[in-house]
Amino acid sequence: MSSRQAPSPILSLENVAVIRGNRLVLRDLSLAARSGDIIWIRGANGCGKSTLLRLVAGLLSANSGAIHADGRIALADENLALDANLTVETALKFWADMDGASPAQQITALANMGLQDLSKIPVRFLSTGQRKRASIARVLASKADIWLLDEPYNGLDSASCARLDQAITDHAASGGIILVAAHQPPTINVADSLVLDRTGVAA
Repeated sequence: MSSRQAPSPILSLENVAVIRGNRLVLRDLSLAARSGDIIWIRGANGCGKSTLLRLVAGLLSANSGAIHADGRIALADENLALDANLTVETALKFWADMDGASPAQQITALANMGLQDLSKIPVRFLSTGQRKRASIARVLASKADIWLLDEPYNGLDSASCARLDQAITDHAASGGIILVAAHQPPTINVADSLVLDRTGVAA
């Protein structure tokens, strides 16, 4: 008996506006991504990059416009979301088990971000760059279709940046969708590069 394949992920935003406090952070923003797409989101601080990712993740609500997402979503932002008192391996396993990831997938996520030698170290002892790599490993082990990565290259050395590039391109090649919010221009082939101005509109 043939197994049923999961539907390909889809993500779309149409004329979205977000108000936070008394400030219009995003307005008239539209975006479309399909299986295999890497969308690179750029712009100055305060232009709405993080707001956009948190909106897609379901952590914020749009004041107007339409959002549609088919597929499981994982977000890596400034919030590490790993228990600081647990070892890297155990903290990652907690979330990976909830997401249904196998032990092999958890080991692969650690290896892909070069964390094998740190797996027995408590999260609280990690450096800034190591914490960033652990946050990304959590996304890698999540089995999510749609990755939302907020400034994922911050604090990474060149070797870790190369590992991240490879993880992103591998996920796209396997049919995933990746949104990367970053200050720098794309370092890999992308389906679209979205540049936000200070009013939260594509420049």
